[in-house]
Amino acid sequence: MRRLLMGAALAASLAACARAADAPQGASAAPAPAAPAAPGVEAPKMRLPTDVRRATIIVRDMEKSLALYRDVIGLAVNYDTVVETSGVALPAGEPGAKARLVLLNANDPWVGWIGLMQWIDPPIPAGDYPKRLGPGDVVLILNTDDAARRCEMVKGLAGITFTAEARLQVYPGRNGGPDIRVMGCNFFDPDGVLIELNQILTE
Repeated sequence: MRRLLMGAALAASLAACARAADAPQGASAAPAPAAPAAPGVEAPKMRLPTDVRRATIIVRDMEKSLALYRDVIGLAVNYDTVVETSGVALPAGEPGAKARLVLLNANDPWVGWIGLMQWIDPPIPAGDYPKRLGPGDVVLILNTDDAARRCEMVKGLAGITFTAEARLQVYPGRNGGPDIRVMGCNFFDPDGVLIELNQILTE
């Protein structure tokens, strides 16, 4: 069984059905480097009403997923606990089942997080590992500092299926601007979520 649950839905379901012993810890106090600018995209003049807070992946094996998202991609764990779920608001698992929830952040302390959630008591049976994408599937785009090197590191992990090696891709610029040059690779993570791990080239 494989679903991506966006952060707002998971936050609401956890508030309704999860009883966690620990409170979330804050992200690292060290100042984060400035995020790379997207060519041709300006900051909105007015704050929009919604943030894309987090995507949460239901995983087969938490340690395999952490080996990718924490150890190779470089996200930071800021929350790790076991919650009890109802099976209703978050329609997965049995009522009263226990699941391990790990939250990881990138450079922003509020948005762009990844959640990993594994049902441990009782576990959720896993479906077939996907080979192709279809309606309802999600592609997770992660921008990193050294795509070629990190793509090579991903190859050493268990449960990864590559669909494209690291290569240069060129996209038309926005509003007649210069081409957008991206170095990156594509692969299915240990649960069949397709990831594009890329780096926007400025030179």
